[in-house]
Amino acid sequence: MTVLGAAGWAAWWVYHPLTLRAPSLDLSIEPGTLPRAVAVAVRDAGVDVNPDLLHAWFRLSGQDKAIRAGSYELTTGITPHRLLAKLARGDESLRAVTLVEGWNIRQVRAALARADSLKPTTANLTDEALMTQLGRAGVHPEGRFFPDTYTYSKGSSDLAVYRRALRAMDKRLAAAWAQRSAACAAKTADEALIVASIVEKETGRAEDRALISAVFNNRLRMGMPLQTDPTVIYGLGPAFDGNLRKTDLLRDTPWNTYTRSGLPPTPISMPGKASLLAAVRPAAGNVLYFVSRGDGSSHFSATLGEHNKAVNRFQRGQ
Repeated sequence: MTVLGAAGWAAWWVYHPLTLRAPSLDLSIEPGTLPRAVAVAVRDAGVDVNPDLLHAWFRLSGQDKAIRAGSYELTTGITPHRLLAKLARGDESLRAVTLVEGWNIRQVRAALARADSLKPTTANLTDEALMTQLGRAGVHPEGRFFPDTYTYSKGSSDLAVYRRALRAMDKRLAAAWAQRSAACAAKTADEALIVASIVEKETGRAEDRALISAVFNNRLRMGMPLQTDPTVIYGLGPAFDGNLRKTDLLRDTPWNTYTRSGLPPTPISMPGKASLLAAVRPAAGNVLYFVSRGDGSSHFSATLGEHNKAVNRFQRGQ
């Protein structure tokens, strides 16, 4: 083959689709992998290509040192040119998992355990062992992870997602605490996190969030029991069947705010940004009670008499 012929063939090959053994292949490049080893990894992933030829293309392009580690998806129609561009851009095949506002730690762990292509390295760890792995030995995991959507490369460890969610909550909580008003009854950021977790579970309509926070902050300041059903439900744990009974309200647990005064010992859910801010910046006013109107919104009252009338109206239809 003449030099011109070889050059022409090479130009054709660079832009010609490679043959894949399946419509979609996964390619994993570990940090520190040399370009020649990357070419071999492409072949081993199921691409019908000569690694020496592919490596020669990497070098001739001048981008062989730009190849990034990561998890990539190769699909039918990819050419050597597009392959190198993908590897140099770090155009990884990403997956995502969403942690929902108001979830508890059991729901968080279940979501991460079933997340697509996420390595379940913490599956057999207790909650206590998980927090130790995250460098927070002795800290209860409830409420410590910020609800958000987290993307990750295929094959990533679930511990990495936990760590990101933990740091995100640290950041959000610190930012909220720095904005606390004089009406905030929490003495520490951790107490504010507990209040926020209750506000998250009690809020049916976003517009009511600050008023719901005001009820709990006012009660804490006055020494009144919080008497909030979500804390009772949390204390019942997996045994809760969806029907809260009067006997449940009387069953004492550390989280029962009918039988115990003050805040429960831990958060009861993952609060979002809005609940964190509401917890430390409650609405002004002397409201102490609220009742659902049945449409997602709540009616707020400053006295027990007013509250009882609201209960009769909205709950009993009287």
